[in-house]
This record gives sequence, structure tokens and C-alpha cells, in this order.
Amino acid sequence: MCGIVGLHLRDRTLYPELGALLSGMLDQMCDRGPDSAGMAIYGDPIWSPEGHATISLLETPLPRADLAAALTSRLGVEATAFDLAPTAVAHAPVTAEQLHDAVRAIAPTARVIGFGTDVTVLKGMGNPTALAHRFGLPNASGWQGVAHTRMATESAVTAEGSHPFSVGPDQCLVHNGSFSNHMSVKHTLEREGIVFDSENDTEVGARFVAGQLAGGVDLEKALLMLNETFDGFYTLLVSNKDSFAVVRDAISCKPAVIAETDRWVAMASEYRALADLPGIDSARIFEPEPEEVYVWHRQ
Repeated sequence: MCGIVGLHLRDRTLYPELGALLSGMLDQMCDRGPDSAGMAIYGDPIWSPEGHATISLLETPLPRADLAAALTSRLGVEATAFDLAPTAVAHAPVTAEQLHDAVRAIAPTARVIGFGTDVTVLKGMGNPTALAHRFGLPNASGWQGVAHTRMATESAVTAEGSHPFSVGPDQCLVHNGSFSNHMSVKHTLEREGIVFDSENDTEVGARFVAGQLAGGVDLEKALLMLNETFDGFYTLLVSNKDSFAVVRDAISCKPAVIAETDRWVAMASEYRALADLPGIDSARIFEPEPEEVYVWHRQ
């Protein structure tokens, strides 16, 4: 079944409340996905400080202090690592690509679940509300966040199988539904040299979108191309460092509701996840139309 929530803030005075607001939204979706959960925060000054690249990892073989020391030695600048078990987060004042390559060299068996200059991705198994509090999500700040509660259907219940899937710099994709032709799309991408980390159908969608964005296509066009390529029933929330987008399949049987005010834009699988947002009584509330891409850009 799965539950999606996302919040894009327009009003800077709300930035300190991002984590608390997103945590409240996530809590309402626990019954839609009790297996595992994941979340991504854009712009938190502790997890993703300005001028630093950040990387999120699962299954890193190094203790966090050793990871930080090894990155510092390899990069020649001071790196910091956090233990947000089972996720490890590290950042350093280098480019996202430099940090990614350094981690690959130091810990080649670690699973990269997110990287970029703005985003921190956190994943785990178990009750989504408990995970959010263990990670410290209610205290996070920033300008955008997405989260997902998972009821596994296409692959095993694991931390790495939870959403969001973040396979390009500052990119995240969360998904409610299933892609019925994901294996044929996956084989096509593999022939193009794309390497996959999981058996999850959502990763196929994420890597398809990431490939389009890397090729210079904008987010709206990338999601229109996804609609043309993928079969199945799905609602997707896709974010990057300057955009927040929603798209559904042609049948649109997977629920979604969007609310918009001058201060924020929010999306969730059900209205109850939006009900406590500030100013919801005066929000424009609507259900996204089939196959129409909705995109909001950071101002």
C-alpha cells in the first residue's frame, strides 16, 4: 500500500519547523507502510552544511570515526561523520562527486543511498514514527523534505529497499504502486551500462529519471518520458535541489492529494497527513490529474 508525504517550503520562517512538520505528516502514514521507512531532508545546516557535500550510506564497514578520518586523509580537508543507525552520514567541503568517489575508494562495499550538496537521506526498518525520532527528524530544519512508509510488495523488507531512492546528486524518488514492466526497462538500462543496487522496481524508475536529468532533460520532461515508458499503477513524488514534482499513471488508482498556500506546497497519500499543516484551512487542495506532471521550483 505504502504512504508518501512531501513538503516544499516557500516561507523561510518555516525552515526551522521542516522536520517537525514532516514528522507529523509521516506519523499519519504509518499504517500504510509499517515495514520500513525513509526520508530525505534538503538544507539541514547540521547534516548538510552550506558549502559541503553530503553522502548517506548503509552497510559501511568502518566505524563513523574511522570513516571521517579516512575521508579527511583522502580528501585533504576535514570530513565529519554521523551515526544515524543503520544510516551513516558524512560531509566535507568538497564537490558531491569528489565525496562520492572518496567513499567508493575507502568503503567499496558500502551502499550509497543519497549524495549531493543539499540532501541527507535516512533509511531504516521498523515503525516509521520510531525511526523518525531515532534519526532526530523532528529537530531537522531545511527547505524541503520527502518521506515514505513502505509495505513491501516487489522486493524484500530491507533498509536499502525502502524509499526514497536517490541515485543522482540531490535527487529523490518515492513511489506508491508498482511498475509492471520494470524488468524490461531495467534490462535496457543495464545494456546502457547502468548498475543497479537492488531488485526494487522503484530503483528502476529512479535510475530512468536520473539518466534523463543527466542528459540535460528538465524534470517535467523526464517524468513525461517516464509515463510513456513505464506501465503499472503508481503515484510518484520526485525532488531535487531546486524542484518538487508529482505525477500519477493514466488510471490514477493510487491515492494522492496536494495542498498549496503562499507559504508551502505539500503532497500526501491521504489528506489526514496534511490536516495539521499551518494554514491548511485556506489552502488550495486538489487531487492530481492522471499523467499530468506538477512541478514547483524553489524561489
